[in-house]
Amino acid sequence: MSHDPIQPTRDDRFTFGLWTVGNPGRDPFGAATRAVQDPCRIVQKLSECGAWGVNLHDEDLIPFGSSAAKRDGIVADFKKALDDHGMVVPMATTNLFSQPIFKDGAFTANDPKVRAFALQKTMTAIELGVELGASTYVFWGGREGTETDACRDPQEATRRFRHAIDYLCEFVKDRGYDLRFALEAKPNEPRGDIYLATTGHMLAFIATLKNEEMVGVNPEVAHESMAGLSMTHNVAQAMEAGKLFHIDLNGQRIGRYDQDLRFGSEDLKQAFLLVRLLEGTAGTTPYTGPLHFDAHAYRTEDDAGVWDFARGCMRTYKLLAERARGFDADSEVRDIIAAMTDAAIDPLLGAPYSAASAEALRAMPIDIDTIAKRGLRYERLDQLMIENLMGAR
Repeated sequence: MSHDPIQPTRDDRFTFGLWTVGNPGRDPFGAATRAVQDPCRIVQKLSECGAWGVNLHDEDLIPFGSSAAKRDGIVADFKKALDDHGMVVPMATTNLFSQPIFKDGAFTANDPKVRAFALQKTMTAIELGVELGASTYVFWGGREGTETDACRDPQEATRRFRHAIDYLCEFVKDRGYDLRFALEAKPNEPRGDIYLATTGHMLAFIATLKNEEMVGVNPEVAHESMAGLSMTHNVAQAMEAGKLFHIDLNGQRIGRYDQDLRFGSEDLKQAFLLVRLLEGTAGTTPYTGPLHFDAHAYRTEDDAGVWDFARGCMRTYKLLAERARGFDADSEVRDIIAAMTDAAIDPLLGAPYSAASAEALRAMPIDIDTIAKRGLRYERLDQLMIENLMGAR
């Protein structure tokens, strides 16, 4: 049998959440179309598909309100399934949005008892994640927002959220856990507006934390696309800042609700550019962390369709990575995007400011008319990208 170059393997670092392939097809307008899956079976099936790991919210594995004995039994069975199938848990998180107590938020809620319970629940969930081997802990503030801004000063909401993250960083340090936090932004849904709505908001917020070195971001394709933003640009900013601690890959149409579609099934061009950035095929430093698919199968699918979905996410990523390598190896592409150099100006632009360099730069003659008339061949470059994606090159 011939080798399939896009067959997923453990080396690809692909992960799925229990809540992704475990999604039963329920939506706000209709009941489930598939049975709820056992977490241990999910581990088995993902392993068979070629995934490397599985991620989870606390309640994905342990039903809310479970006794300590039941919790320990569930965890023991899950750890055995991980061992049996060679799977890992790189990331964990807390469900701070499903229970009715979080209807006004968790860390930002007006009621101090709610904020205290959110910290209690998160500390317990962090212990679970560490027990399962997670090295990254994600925070998505699904209910951290408002429908009416008259309910609280958003500055106070920011201060409350900061206190929670600072507090939990100290908890992790006190326990000696080897764990980093990744903050996940979303502009809206389920709240009318969610605080810290984009990756840029999160990066600015992180700079105000007491332990900012422990905290990065977890951008999601759908969440950035919902607001009409470029996922590629936002991921690049996070990478340049050394803050891309985790990433959520899926598909999304601009202006729609959070669709969580199969990766690459929408806006293939942007998916290509994102994979190109993550893989570093243009010569930049690649991302080497987990490649997590936070998506789910169409509601139309049965059990077999769920695993078609999972394989499709991984195979599309590998196809796009292959296309990115080919694109950046294309001599015509390299010629168009080759860095422009100027022996006189480059040393001045690369040096730190000084009075002498400023005077030299200001005195440098620049023929602005000639430069303005020069074509940059970006039309050709974009066409080369399209032809590469469509298999014509």
